[in-house]
Amino acid sequence: MTSQLFARYDVATALGQGMREIQEDAVVTDFPAGMDVGFVVLADGMGGHAAGEIASSILVTEVFAELKFKLADLKRHEAHIPAILKNAAMTSNACIRDYVSENPRNYGMGATLVAPLLVEDRLYWISVGDSPLYLHRDGRLQQLNEDHSMAPEIDRMVASGLLSPEEGLDHPDRNCLRSVLLGDSVAKIDCPQEPFQVQEGDIVLVASDGLQSLRDDEISAVLRENEERSATEIAFALLTTVNALSDPDQDNISISVIKVNRSQSASIFVPEYRSRRAAVGMSQTRLVPFSRET
Repeated sequence: MTSQLFARYDVATALGQGMREIQEDAVVTDFPAGMDVGFVVLADGMGGHAAGEIASSILVTEVFAELKFKLADLKRHEAHIPAILKNAAMTSNACIRDYVSENPRNYGMGATLVAPLLVEDRLYWISVGDSPLYLHRDGRLQQLNEDHSMAPEIDRMVASGLLSPEEGLDHPDRNCLRSVLLGDSVAKIDCPQEPFQVQEGDIVLVASDGLQSLRDDEISAVLRENEERSATEIAFALLTTVNALSDPDQDNISISVIKVNRSQSASIFVPEYRSRRAAVGMSQTRLVPFSRET
């Protein structure tokens, strides 16, 4: 049996392990069918010895729980969304602190966080670290959130003539993080008070920095070539393009593709079923499996 539901968003999530021994990225989405609110939580773990995997899992679990609990009331309390996002991030950061205090061998573990939240055509987000939040509109790609790595600082040094473009590109500190969730104080948080307005036809792309093995123009080219396809096909195309690089140092990759549907394609038939994860419920999100062997 199927039922026809309004689908403002088409969402798919994909994970790739790259050439790493452990998958330290974690991502979860919740876009309940028939609703015009939803969110993504993505974390890129760090710390080694499986600690990064633990940190990203803690962040995703705690932020998801905080946002899911408040999802039904978000439209009525929309002015408080930035505060809700910050509270969710700080709660998860405290959970990392508590875990490390009980497991001191994992001291230094942490994770980046990016969590966009959509209410109708209004996009809110919180991010800490270097996991990018992109917007693709009219064939152009732009990063919406702040990059808390050293890359922007190094690029400014290149622009001012202190470094050559080659030195900037190959700088050993380029990927060093200026802010991350470690269970300690958080140096930088990007959480705008006012939402960004999305439009029909936009593609919102949430990712770990493993996707940035591709240049921005390469990511944009994949999105342009596939913009009329489903979110699932776009996610698979992005991961296939990364895999084609055959980079022996390829990091974990996690992405979530959110297509803002055009009005003529806003109604879809959704199978009636009960999710095995009752906390999430029926969602428009689809998972695209991907591994090093693909």
